[in-house]
Amino acid sequence: MPAQSRFLQGSFAPVPSETTAFDLPVTGRVPAGLNGRYLRNGPNPLGLDDPNYHWFLGAGMVHGVRLRDGRAEWYRNRWVRSKAVTGALGEKWPAGPVHENMDFAANTHIIRHAGRILATVEAGPLPYQLSDELETQGPHDFGGTLPGGFAAHTKLDQRTGELHAIAYYWAWDHVQHVVVGAAGQVSRTTDIPVPDGPMMHDFALTDRYVVFFDLPVTFSMDAVSAGKELPYTWNPAHQARVGLLPRDGSATGVRWLQISPCWVFHTLNAYDDGARVVVDLCQYPQPFDVATLWDGHGPATLDRWIIDPAAGKVSQQTLNDRAQEFPRVDDRVISRPHRYGYSAMIGEVGQLISPLTGDFADEAFTNALLKHDLAHGTAEAHDFGRDATAGEAVFTPTTPEAAEDDGYVLAFVHNPDRGASDLVILAAQDFTAEPVARVHLPARIPLGFHGSWLADQ
Repeated sequence: MPAQSRFLQGSFAPVPSETTAFDLPVTGRVPAGLNGRYLRNGPNPLGLDDPNYHWFLGAGMVHGVRLRDGRAEWYRNRWVRSKAVTGALGEKWPAGPVHENMDFAANTHIIRHAGRILATVEAGPLPYQLSDELETQGPHDFGGTLPGGFAAHTKLDQRTGELHAIAYYWAWDHVQHVVVGAAGQVSRTTDIPVPDGPMMHDFALTDRYVVFFDLPVTFSMDAVSAGKELPYTWNPAHQARVGLLPRDGSATGVRWLQISPCWVFHTLNAYDDGARVVVDLCQYPQPFDVATLWDGHGPATLDRWIIDPAAGKVSQQTLNDRAQEFPRVDDRVISRPHRYGYSAMIGEVGQLISPLTGDFADEAFTNALLKHDLAHGTAEAHDFGRDATAGEAVFTPTTPEAAEDDGYVLAFVHNPDRGASDLVILAAQDFTAEPVARVHLPARIPLGFHGSWLADQ
């Protein structure tokens, strides 16, 4: 019998069922003004018999907690009902549009735009719309205005109400910048020619530019022929470069600047600094194999790229050299200068990671979150204790008008004492202190990807 995929074991292992629970127990006190839903998406395959299963390809499952008036009202986890998922569950597919016959249970992010809750995924499939209670309503193409596929990561410019995304698809000779207006319809698209079919998982946005990362992980027909479920491989012949598309321009206005080979999954934020562009991101400095993810690679560090179009160069510096991923910023400052950022510490098996307890890391996320003060070049670590596992951190302000650091940091954390997960709420301005609240959930939440705090509107 072939060995089981490591993405089906340990902290990655999927949960077998959907759960609904009300009036959740809390240690500490949920802030009375924290009214909304914390939602997080991630892969949760229905079957456990594929030794080649890759974490990126599991059917999406959204986990959510409803907070209101100081109470944790409910926890729910629901599979996103693609056609394959509903078939496996013996249900009727809600139907809807698809791109190039690609229907997939979106597993990467969960956002809200124009009043719709959308589960997203990259490389062709459309997002799926969910109800407030996480029930699937069907695939969504923004009222028929989306010309192709969509993307996992989006950037919302809160001043204009525009939602930006970079879509890619293996059969295209381009990537596509998509802008969705505040009313929820696509207002414009721009096709950017690129060779080799690169994977573009994330991008960056400033007041003036859309920032593309055209890096040497590209589509491979050889990988398809070899039966690889994720047919993207490191391509040393593909020149690494970063592109600047003027937000009010056309594809002919893109400025490309060559850089040394590297890999970037996620950006923290970007902004204009005079004629230059500053981008903070997590960078892997050597060839990266998306099939194995963290195994055998150097750590991703928090780096700053300063893009100087006039000089035609990109300078780089490391802001923090601890192994980390899933960087997040206060969403209100996307495309503008930021001071603070949050990330999850990661590592390899046997690698000493925790700066506080000396614990050894899991092969992915560890038991600590980081808060960066980029104005002072400092970072604080919140350690959740031995054998805990902390996922991505999301910041939410105390009020819409609050300062950048005035708010809370939310994350799902595996609690080894209970064998289940907690929604942990930290005070951003007292990051290393005991959590303001721990909402005790009735189930384990597998390691997953990205989430959002959706405040009541």
